[in-house]
Parts: sequence; C-alpha cells; structure tokens
Amino acid sequence: MDSRAHPPVAAALRLCLHALLVGLLALAAVRAVGDGTHAATVVAVGCLMAAVYAAGALAPAVQPRTRAGALWLAALGAVWLALLVLSPEALWVAFPLYFLQLHLLPTRWALPAVAVTAAAAIACFVLHSQAVTPGAFIGPLLGAAVAVATVLGYEALFRESERRRELIEELMSTRAELAEAERTAGTLAERERLAREIHDTLAQGLSSIQLLLRAAERTLPADAPATPHVRRAREAAQDNLAEARRFVRALSPPDLENGSLAAALERLSSRTTGPGLTVQFAVSGTPVELPTPYEVALLRTAQSALANTVRHAGAGRAEITLSFMDTSVSLDVVDDGRGFLPGRGPVVADQDTGGFGLPAMRARARSLGGTLSVESAPGQGTAVALTLPLPIPDGRPGQDAA
Repeated sequence: MDSRAHPPVAAALRLCLHALLVGLLALAAVRAVGDGTHAATVVAVGCLMAAVYAAGALAPAVQPRTRAGALWLAALGAVWLALLVLSPEALWVAFPLYFLQLHLLPTRWALPAVAVTAAAAIACFVLHSQAVTPGAFIGPLLGAAVAVATVLGYEALFRESERRRELIEELMSTRAELAEAERTAGTLAERERLAREIHDTLAQGLSSIQLLLRAAERTLPADAPATPHVRRAREAAQDNLAEARRFVRALSPPDLENGSLAAALERLSSRTTGPGLTVQFAVSGTPVELPTPYEVALLRTAQSALANTVRHAGAGRAEITLSFMDTSVSLDVVDDGRGFLPGRGPVVADQDTGGFGLPAMRARARSLGGTLSVESAPGQGTAVALTLPLPIPDGRPGQDAA
C-alpha cells in the first residue's frame, strides 16, 4: 500500500494490521467450522477476502487518496458484507477496516466510511443475536473512535515530525551559509584593515618623504654632491609609494576591483532585494577620482544602510545618491520604511540583530575626517548621510595623497 518514507514504526504497524485482519478472518472460519453453520461458505468467503486484501496490499497502484485505493476498499467492503451476513464473527473484521479506510481515503470520505462500517457491524450483531444490548452499539462505535483517534493522531505526529526534519535541514543549511558568510566577511574585513593600515602608515609616510626630498632637491644647487643622492632617494620613495598604492588597490573590496565606485553602487542597488522593495541609484555632480579608503567607506556604508533597510525597515522604496561637491563627497541612503528613534535602535520586535551598523558607520566616517548623520522617526522612514571632505590634491602631510 503506502510506500511513503514513514518512520520504521509505521512498517511494524502495517505488519500488525495485516496479522490482525488475517487472524480475525481465521477466527471467523474456525468458529464457523465449529458451529457447522455455512462452514464451507464462510471459509470460502473468508479466503476470498484474504486474497482481495493481499492483492491490494501488494499492488503498487493502491496508494492513499487514489482511485485504485478507493476501488480496492470498495471490493474489500463488499466481500466483508457478504461474510458479515454469513457469520457474526465477521463483525470484528470492522476494526482493521477502520484503519484502512482512514489511511487510504481523504478525511472527508474516511469518516463517513468508518461510520457506515460501524453501522454495518451493529446491524450484523442485531441480525445474528436478535437482541439489542448496549454492547451491540458500544463495541463497534468504541472501536471506530479508537481507530479515528489513533490514525489522525499518528498523521498529526508524522506531519509535525516532517516539519521538524525540514526545519533541522534548513537550520543546518543556514548554519553552513552563515559560517561561509562569516569567513568571507572576516577575509574582507582583514583585507580592508590591511589596506587602511598600508594607506594610513606606509603610503602617507612615503608621500611625506617624497615631498620633503623634492623640497630638498629644489633647494640644493644642481652641482651639489648630495643632489644625486637626494634625487635617487626621492625616486625610491616614489617607486615604493606606487607599490604601496598597488597593494591598497589589490586589498580593496571585490566590488571595487572591476569598476568605479558609482558602478559598484549601481550593482549593489540592482541586486538588493526585499519584500516589495525597489532600490534606485543616482549620481549628482561631476565624479572625481577618490582614494581607495574613501571608496571603501562609501561602499560599506551603503551596504550597511541597505542591509538595515531590508532587515528592519519594511520599506517599499529606497534611494542611494552619490553626490560630488567642490570640497566634499557625500552618500545618502533614504527609505520610506517604518523608521525608528535614533539612539534607541530600530522599531522592531527583535532588536538583537541590530544596533551595530550605525556605530561602525560613524567610526568609519571619523577615521576619514567625515561625518555621519541619521534622520528618522517612527513611521517616517530613515535617511543616512555620510559626508567626507575631498583630499587636497597637493598631498600635503596630513592629507590623503595615496
């Protein structure tokens, strides 16, 4: 019959059901032989019912909620009714029939079928005993109630077990994805840290050395003995500065490796998805080349702000705007979501997942001499703005020339 992947206990229950039905048919045959009433006919009909039952139990087409299963039950019921007329012992066969009907038929048909089977068993008892007693009604009805409770209870437990199994598989898959995401995030964070350290220490120091040597070279006479040494030192500092810049570019985020910051933000807006969320990107002003730490800070801020929008805001629309001005560059991420009270965290039931994005954005802005502002209110959306001062082109010490 049912070939679904039920737990092993289900196989044992099916074997018990087979044994119960065969045993009850054997009991009816033995009692009929002992009484001598229609003995040969009862044995023949009992064997026929056993054959019909075996054929359905072995047939692959007999499955729950199929036409073949319903037809097999109808044939089995017809043979049982014939046996019921011949022998009062056949009424006990109703009990395994209850389980078969509940198992193979949809619930809306199984319950009426169980009721009809119980009524036939009661009618058989009255027909053969010619006396109406409480036991004639209580026995079949109680058996039907037990069968209904057992089958429906087992199916409910099986569905719950399947849901838990699927949940465990999903959790295992999610844990693997989270572990991979954490490894990737750790790798990217370390690359970014190294790029920032190289930029803030080696590159800035070499830039300052180059400027000082250039100034010294200008003040020395052309025929001074130290002039060639100063020139070679300046050239070495320049070569090492170029090498440091290559290291910084190699350690920059992958999104910035194959294009400009605007292209990276455009890709970010196109691949960011959420329930009913639309993200748009725009550039304002004339784009200028930015140092790698600036591009990293602007990209990471956009990623964090959009992640908060998807996770907490429940927004339908978000806009990213990259603005180039005379002395600064700014990034604005605005959404029309539920908003929150700045300083108190997002207005969501679960705040355990939030609260770290904004401090990280502010720290990144401060490290580059910029500012981060957040404007929001419950029900009025959120606006995150990062403003960074553009580096002075002459590369004076203290400014970004790398």
